[in-house]
Amino acid sequence: MDLYEKITDACKRANFAVGKHCIYVSVCEQKFYLFSGGRLFKAYTCSTSRAPQSCLKDSLGTPWGLHYIAEKIGSGAPLDTVFKGRRSVGTLADIPAAERERNLIVSRILRLRGLERGVNLGGNVDTYNRYVYIHGTNRTENLGKPDSHGCVLLSPEDIAEIFDIANCGDCVLISNP
Repeated sequence: MDLYEKITDACKRANFAVGKHCIYVSVCEQKFYLFSGGRLFKAYTCSTSRAPQSCLKDSLGTPWGLHYIAEKIGSGAPLDTVFKGRRSVGTLADIPAAERERNLIVSRILRLRGLERGVNLGGNVDTYNRYVYIHGTNRTENLGKPDSHGCVLLSPEDIAEIFDIANCGDCVLISNP
């Protein structure tokens, strides 16, 4: 089964309509696949969690299953914009050097909401309440290997490109462990 079929099958099971754009995140490959009109538009190198993949609150693991983009944050912001609490706190140059060594939320944010009750929606497995995002990182040298606290990380340029294409309501399927 190809990746697009995996997405459409997951959407059918969840009774969720596949839109023009959809995303598949492969945790084992550390790859992010953007589909448009049923065809692969582009593949990107990403990073997922350093901790084992998990849907549980406080696990710091990347959740699996079907999600959708619930919010888009950062439209028009400079690529080196840093976000805390989903609000801009300036650019990387404005951040103290010691803090710039940490994995920061940079450029754009796509906030995810789970679609599978008991897996990534509701209770102690709620992706949205865990603040799991797809976002840019300042540590681009670590892309391609696990490096997040549960989010899906991309380069600032890649997340800006995806941000301009993807819409709220587009589905995101994150591979199972």
